[in-house]
Amino acid sequence: MGREHWKKIWVGSAGNMVEWFDWFVYASFATYFAGAFFPEGNDTAKLMNTAGIFAVGFFMRPVGGWLLGRVGDRKGRKAALTLTVTLMSASALLIAVAPTYSVAGYGGAAVLLIARLLQGLSVGGEYAASATYLTEASAPEHRGFASSFQYVSMTAGQILGLGLLLVLQHTLSSEALHSWGWRIPFVLGALGAAVVFYLRRTMLETEVYETTADDGVASEQKGTLKALWAHRREAFLVVALTMGGTVAYYTYTTYLTKYLSNSAGLSKQTATLVSFCALIVFACLQPLAGRLSDRIGRRPLLITFAVGSTLLTVPILTMLKHAGSFWPALGLSLLALVVITGYTSINACVKAELFPTGIRALGVALPYAVANALFGGTAEYVALWFKDAGIESGFYWYVAGCAAVSLVVYLSMRETRDIDLGRVGTDGAAVPGQKRGQAGGSPERLPVS
Repeated sequence: MGREHWKKIWVGSAGNMVEWFDWFVYASFATYFAGAFFPEGNDTAKLMNTAGIFAVGFFMRPVGGWLLGRVGDRKGRKAALTLTVTLMSASALLIAVAPTYSVAGYGGAAVLLIARLLQGLSVGGEYAASATYLTEASAPEHRGFASSFQYVSMTAGQILGLGLLLVLQHTLSSEALHSWGWRIPFVLGALGAAVVFYLRRTMLETEVYETTADDGVASEQKGTLKALWAHRREAFLVVALTMGGTVAYYTYTTYLTKYLSNSAGLSKQTATLVSFCALIVFACLQPLAGRLSDRIGRRPLLITFAVGSTLLTVPILTMLKHAGSFWPALGLSLLALVVITGYTSINACVKAELFPTGIRALGVALPYAVANALFGGTAEYVALWFKDAGIESGFYWYVAGCAAVSLVVYLSMRETRDIDLGRVGTDGAAVPGQKRGQAGGSPERLPVS
């Protein structure tokens, strides 16, 4: 890959990293600010309240996916990416200054709720815009590798959040963290988003978006629900293939720290360190798996994930609950994340490869956001509900069951690796006779102002 391709990957991923830092620090720091916005009571109940507000952000993601997906298809990927980071900066700032329950009663929780709604709008469009941009900006033979950096940047954002939490845990007292220290990451997130806003204003638009005309979508219908309905089979496919992956991903990332401290009995510091180390390895695995998919195809990796998650989820989570110390917990967490890599490394390009250019951003955004609202965003709340009901093992089977449903989809779907992005929608498949690497590349372009 040339220098221009690496530049596009960097600019597309850097913004994604800050977006997801802001999104995930809510979950990472929830154990510290849960008591700030709700009255005294059961600790699990307070975590359920904050998890409920976390889930609300996911229910706004379909709205964000629709609005910002429309912007991405009609105004360009760059316009959508710039707008998403603006919304994220505003939401992070709102959380940073939100009043506590002792100051404003449930008013603080209301501010928290509004901020999460804005974050849901932002991330609902961010995923699709960045997935589309990274996929379109790369040569056909490198699409799996390039798009894998979406989860590298997402995970990097979470690693930065957990790293900051570790630093604060060792530099501030527990009382200070619960009192005001939890506000620090949201202030930093707002500042980081402002920097990314500047970077995205100078990013390059993709050649596929600017030059594709014969993709089966009329210009007046680009980014519309009517055009998406014409590709409803692909939209439903995105929901189904996302189901198992998003539940597993959020179980072993955002919920893992809480599970290790609240169920496995590890200290908050140890639980955070386990997540931090596991996610570093996880981020490094993404490009390797993405590169592998460019060689052998997307379906083998997706099937491997689904089989592994269906069969191993229950024993992994059961053993994690009784891990007892850092190393067993880390080993089991890594095993789970290796399995999940079969989904996370390539799901961005698989979804982008299903749709024509004129409906690609919306086609990825809306059904993916719906799947996340129904399954990913509720994973933590469902886990805590099972725990509160005294049947925590029921959640293990729920995760395995979602993976089993996606397995059926992976076994029946077509391979997407060789599809020409400029021709998807004209015949719904790769151009007959096209050789890999023949179309879809992005030559050097001037910056779009």
